[in-house]
Formats: sequence, structure tokens, C-alpha cells
Amino acid sequence: MKRTMVHVTAAEAVGYRVLVLKVEVRVSRANDIRAAALELFTRLGYEATTMADIGRAVGIRGPSLYKHIASKQDLLAQIMIGTMEDLLAAHRAAIASSDGPVSRLRRATEAHVRYHARHRLEAFVGNREIRSLVEPHRSRVLALRAHYEAGFRAIVDAGVAEGRFKVASARLVSYAVLDLGMGVAAWYREDGELAEDAIVWQYGDFALRLAGASSES
Repeated sequence: MKRTMVHVTAAEAVGYRVLVLKVEVRVSRANDIRAAALELFTRLGYEATTMADIGRAVGIRGPSLYKHIASKQDLLAQIMIGTMEDLLAAHRAAIASSDGPVSRLRRATEAHVRYHARHRLEAFVGNREIRSLVEPHRSRVLALRAHYEAGFRAIVDAGVAEGRFKVASARLVSYAVLDLGMGVAAWYREDGELAEDAIVWQYGDFALRLAGASSES
């Protein structure tokens, strides 16, 4: 097959590189703004945080901030939707590498707990500020949460069907497992007594006990 050669002038190459650099700077600045908003929402609360506060945190004055973000509400939505999308991606990866409901519940719980240990601010804001979201953002986050919970519940249901788990309510077990991660976000510290891996493994055991895993599992 004959290949077609594309010739790019030096000026075109420079222009392309400038465009790439501008995009990279824009993405970096957007990430800085989200990080600053996350810290302020955690420390001050969403309602008490102003766009001026966020601007000062990243060294951007007044109207210039709106070149990067439409509103404070959009920032909160980005943080909360991004958190749920990351959790769902971690859940899918965890169960994809697992065989059977016992292994899937352990791996999914470990991914859940590890995320909350590493993203404590996101967990805090996500839990407290759902009240501050307006439509359509609120409905989208609630739908993502429901989808995430349903993933854990499906694992428990499968374990019950296979005789590996014994529970009164799969939904209550899934809620309890989700609470495990949110609890870790409240107290875990990197320099604390327990290492992250040890906590993650122990919480995997807790989830299996909540699901009534048989000793033969």
C-alpha cells in the first residue's frame, strides 16, 4: 500500500506546539482551581466559600477566574461527579480481575476503602455538600451513587444465589460496606499507626463478615 507523506513546515510545527502548550496550561490551571475549591469547600463549606476566595488561592483576580470556570456550582459539580466516576472506574477494575462473588466483594471493598483513604477531601465534600448541588447536577450525582451501590448489591446477591453469602438484606450489606470507606476518610492519616495496605485488607475481611461469608468460601 502506498503511503502518503505529509509535509509540515517549520512555522506549522511551531504553531502546533504553541497550541499544545496553551491547552496544557489551561488544563493545569483548571486542575489548580478545582484543587483550591476542594480545599476551601472542605475547610469553609460550600456556602461560605466565595469565588474571590478561590481566585486568591490560585492567584487569579476577579473576572479572570470566569475564563476558566463558569460558576462555583460548576466547580462543586465537577468535584462530586469526578469523584463518583473515579469510584465507578475503580470498582469495575477491581471486579474485572476477580473470580467469584467472595473475591469480587473483597476486591471491590478494598478499592472503595483505598480510594477513600487517598481522597479524604473528596469524600468529605461529597458527603456533606450533596445538599448544595442544584439540578441537573444533583440528580446526576445521585444516579451515579445509586449505580455504585447497585454494583456492591449485585455482588452480594450473586453470593447469596451461589450459597457463599447469607444475609437478611443485600441492600443493607451494600450500604454498610459503603459506610466502611466513608468512615476511613474521616480518621485515616498517612502517618498514623496503621498502614494503608493493612487497613484495606482488614476492611475486606469486614465486608465478607457483613455478607455472612461461609468459612468454606
